[in-house]
Amino acid sequence: MPSFDVVSEVNLQELDNAVNQTVKEISQRYDFKNSKTTIEWRAKDKEVVIVADDDYKLSAATDILQSKLVKRSVPLKNLKYETIEQATGGQVRQVIKVQQGIDKEQGKKVIQAIKDSKAKVQAQIMDDQVRVTSKSIDDLQDTIRFLRSASLELDLQFVNMRN
Repeated sequence: MPSFDVVSEVNLQELDNAVNQTVKEISQRYDFKNSKTTIEWRAKDKEVVIVADDDYKLSAATDILQSKLVKRSVPLKNLKYETIEQATGGQVRQVIKVQQGIDKEQGKKVIQAIKDSKAKVQAQIMDDQVRVTSKSIDDLQDTIRFLRSASLELDLQFVNMRN
């Protein structure tokens, strides 16, 4: 029976490269001169931590990071920005979580979107992905087209297309 998997993954190596490029650019920019702005990628926790002198420098560093991520085709939809908090020495800190895979809540939303499309397919959550099966490959391709145009909170990729 034909099937494909819906996944939501971020290339962590590209994310790491973007963080390194951002750190380099911040060290060279005039508006960050004598600033203690740091950006750190914590691979174990899958999060980026930005610490800056004030809100302006924090938002500027975030903008630089986002531009580097876009250039490297890292989906910004998979970044979850936590609230800005005070750090030591009057600095501000923001943690950006990187979401890998589709959790149960997101999986339910994807399945509900597929059901709302009235396609003749079956969808089920399997670990951190959603498997979609159908008797017709055309229905699967229509479902992929529908999911690409759907406004979901995650960037979706479609893998393991099988006949």
